[in-house]
Amino acid sequence: MATLQHPNPLKLTLRNEPRSPFPFNHPPKQSNTSSNNALKIRCKKPKNEDAWVKKKRVHVDYDKGEHQVSVHLSGLRKEDLTKRFRLRVEGDRFQKDWAVSEVAQKISRLNHWEDIDGLLNRWAGRFARKNFPVLIREITQMGSIEHSVHVFRWMKNQQNYCARNDIYNMMIRSHARHNHTDQARGLFFEMQKWRCKPDAETYNALISVHGRSGQWRWAMNIMEDMLRAAIPPSRSTYNNLINACGSSGNWREALKVCKQMTENGVGPDLVTHNIVLSAYKSGAQYLKALSYFELMKGTNIRPDTTTLNIVIHCLVKTKQYEKAVDVFNSMREKRADCNPDVVTFTSIIHMYAVCGQIQNCQAVFNTMLAEGLKPNIVSYNTLLGAYASHGMTQEALSVFTEIKKHGFRPDVVSYTSLLNAYGRSQQPEKAREVFHLMKRHNCKPNLVSYNSLIDAYGSNGHLVEAVEVLREMEEYGVQPNVVSIGTLLAACGRYGQKVKIDSILSAAESRGIALNAVAYNCAIGSYMNVGEYVKAISLYRLMGKKKVRPDSVTFNILISGCCKMSKYPEALEFLEEMLNLKIPLSKEGQLQEAESVFSMMKISGFSPDVVAYTTMLHAYTESEDWEKAFATFQEMGMSDAQPDSISCSAMMRALNRGHQPTRVLLVAEFMREKDIPFIDAIYFEMISACSILRDWRTIIELVKIMEPAFSVISVGLLNQLLQFAGKSGKIDTMMKLFYKIVASGAEINFSTYSILLKNLLTAGNWRKYVEVLEWMEDAGIQPSNIMYDNILSFAQKNSGTENAAFIRERV
Repeated sequence: MATLQHPNPLKLTLRNEPRSPFPFNHPPKQSNTSSNNALKIRCKKPKNEDAWVKKKRVHVDYDKGEHQVSVHLSGLRKEDLTKRFRLRVEGDRFQKDWAVSEVAQKISRLNHWEDIDGLLNRWAGRFARKNFPVLIREITQMGSIEHSVHVFRWMKNQQNYCARNDIYNMMIRSHARHNHTDQARGLFFEMQKWRCKPDAETYNALISVHGRSGQWRWAMNIMEDMLRAAIPPSRSTYNNLINACGSSGNWREALKVCKQMTENGVGPDLVTHNIVLSAYKSGAQYLKALSYFELMKGTNIRPDTTTLNIVIHCLVKTKQYEKAVDVFNSMREKRADCNPDVVTFTSIIHMYAVCGQIQNCQAVFNTMLAEGLKPNIVSYNTLLGAYASHGMTQEALSVFTEIKKHGFRPDVVSYTSLLNAYGRSQQPEKAREVFHLMKRHNCKPNLVSYNSLIDAYGSNGHLVEAVEVLREMEEYGVQPNVVSIGTLLAACGRYGQKVKIDSILSAAESRGIALNAVAYNCAIGSYMNVGEYVKAISLYRLMGKKKVRPDSVTFNILISGCCKMSKYPEALEFLEEMLNLKIPLSKEGQLQEAESVFSMMKISGFSPDVVAYTTMLHAYTESEDWEKAFATFQEMGMSDAQPDSISCSAMMRALNRGHQPTRVLLVAEFMREKDIPFIDAIYFEMISACSILRDWRTIIELVKIMEPAFSVISVGLLNQLLQFAGKSGKIDTMMKLFYKIVASGAEINFSTYSILLKNLLTAGNWRKYVEVLEWMEDAGIQPSNIMYDNILSFAQKNSGTENAAFIRERV
């Protein structure tokens, strides 16, 4: 190797490398020359480590009361440049010696179509190649993809630019965050032209961007290319691929990748578990998600807030509302590892909206504000939707005003919910005003918005206006769907418009809208309501030809319609056909059948007995109609059939399901007046009601009454008593109650000890926790691994060094 001397601080090195006739700002191409000698010029690179240290800058304005903290990154400055570039900078008064952070801020203030190139060409730091990736990173962190692309394009035109993996990986990740799939893929091919070999990070970013856009098959192919390139996948690679499959609803493919991940020796972490849970959630496999969460508890990986948010969502979807509230309350405990965030509170607001407890929606929202969390637009929309579903227009309008007051811009969901509120409150004109307001504020109505406006007109008898909305949405390029048709059909049947039903069905057929079971049910019900029995039956037969399977609602409509027209033989035929198709009776159908038999009994002169009344109470409980159940109970009290313990427990259960705990205690007072004996089911419902009301005094009275019979009371009821005492924060009372249960010789199981341990850990009483673990072992009940893990985790975080050592020794 020969070295040539040069007056400038440049080092000329002869190497046996292929000659490239192209400048550095173009991709290298294959050369046909046979010469192996090439001249390569290299600059001496300064080694200023302080240039890459981030320094905090603080600005305090005492007059305005402002306090700002910013991070400053210097980068390579004028004094760090080589001599020839430093002389060039000093000789030009337009050259500015800005720090990297200053350049990033100046670029961010410009629009991406302004003269960014001119600003960069005046920056002295452009002569130092090491500044390029740092500048790209700073601009990318500011969130502007257009500015990043512009600077990256400028950077590639500089003579001292050198293509490197870190710059391309950074740009691909930036495009992934903005779902720019084609641009990310183009950079992937471009970097290979510059002879930059993709690494694991490159493939991870590329898999991520395809997963975000729902192209999970592309992500799988990229993974295969990665394996062919002999690049071992990392845990992040598998997590991105599982997320790509799961976010598209392909939870089976996500599980296959997860299994492959374990087989290849890459163990799952918390992110993996959360992604799998999210995949189940996206695929509407809520029970599978809950089962997976139970398996997750057996591992050493502790859930975080994201995990519990998914669990709450799945519990709400499966109507396990009490368990969802328990998870939420456990997150709000003082020593909880996972604190609730805005998503958690929003899920609970949605849960109460589904249950119809609108007051609790506002209470949870106020609690979120009180705990210092700032609601987002989704939180506001959830509360707005809760009010809208019950037609509470004043409250809905108040929330809509709050959205704008707190700096958020109402979106299409906000306007549609407000529109729906006016429709439910029988104010279609106001709904139309909201619709026009949405357009004036450049918020484009979607299909749901138009369907809500159709429902607002149709449910209030304005069929002409509802059909006009259907034409209007087509003019604006929004195609009606089966929901639009079903809404119109239901409105026609409700207001007895025979001709409209036929025209709407014709309109659906001409537009190629295939009716589903719900739409057919609306049409059949509409024909039945206007007395068109023949058309209803012919439409039902058409369902079979179109291979649309009828459901229990279809047969309920047909049977009830036949009964109204006194066509009892036809009703029995439909009932027999329903049984032949193995379609189970719905709760509505069972309730109708029970009500008809009960009414026939009274009409025929037979006085219903206690069993008949109790059966009706159970039927109303299953249909969650506590008002009819209470009326039946009052009727029973005035008849010869006096209520007994079983009927009273059925009544209490209906009231608890209907969220009427105060009435449960009234029924208990009625039982005391009538000397009706209390049984386990009565105590269970009373404890549940007191738990909701947080009525500790009544619980104490119940305990005194129940204490002599502890030995014969079921273990489930005793566990419920312990659970209520623990949740109320009365740990001493809970332990005293436990001692009394043990002294009575009552049965104690694993759940009993689990309740004690959970509440003791919440209260921070680790000494008693360890003692209860020993009691379990003495009783021959083996504690679970989670019980040991919980106390060890507590010892590590909250008990101090000495106590932690003592706990580990005892455990």
